[in-house]
Amino acid sequence: MEKQIQKFQNEVSFVSITIATLIITFLFLQTPKTCIPPSALQKPHLRFPNSTCDSTPRHYLPLSKKNARLWSSKSWMTQVSSFTQFFTQLYQNGLLKNHSKVLCVSAGAGHEVMALSKMGLKNVIGVELIESLPLVSRANPHNLPFFDGAFDVAFTGHLMVALYPLRNAEEMERTVRNGGVCVVVVDECGEEEVKEIVRLFRRSLFI
Repeated sequence: MEKQIQKFQNEVSFVSITIATLIITFLFLQTPKTCIPPSALQKPHLRFPNSTCDSTPRHYLPLSKKNARLWSSKSWMTQVSSFTQFFTQLYQNGLLKNHSKVLCVSAGAGHEVMALSKMGLKNVIGVELIESLPLVSRANPHNLPFFDGAFDVAFTGHLMVALYPLRNAEEMERTVRNGGVCVVVVDECGEEEVKEIVRLFRRSLFI
């Protein structure tokens, strides 16, 4: 009796294994419904595949075309125009000249770099943790790869969101020559906030 039960269990196990193998094989060969079939029409408004199953190759824009699209956008031109107006005031006040060597720290995508370049300044460098070529190169704002006193002007519009604002300010002062200018742009703030920013620049006079 025990032998018959053992034989029956072995037969059941064999059948179960066979069924499981067939199911796995079927699922492996079956294309999920979430995948896009190769014959489907292309959707140019989709930048990425709808699923990880989509074997359609992704089309990447060359950097030049990508930049041309970005720089022609209304948002980009508005921000560049705003920076141009601000730098024009510095120019009129004698803090910025055509021959000035300018370092833009935490320059993001490079709006300020483009604004200065369009104003005729030839020696403008923008740096950020993530590069945005050709306007912004990769560099750590807390450890700038430049000699002491290499620039006439250091500019930043993101000091108060820096990870270490004091270290950022120290690096700006280090890379600016004696008699140079550190320019900081912040959102609208009160007198106490201004004093807090001024205290970060220990080697500079507040204008």
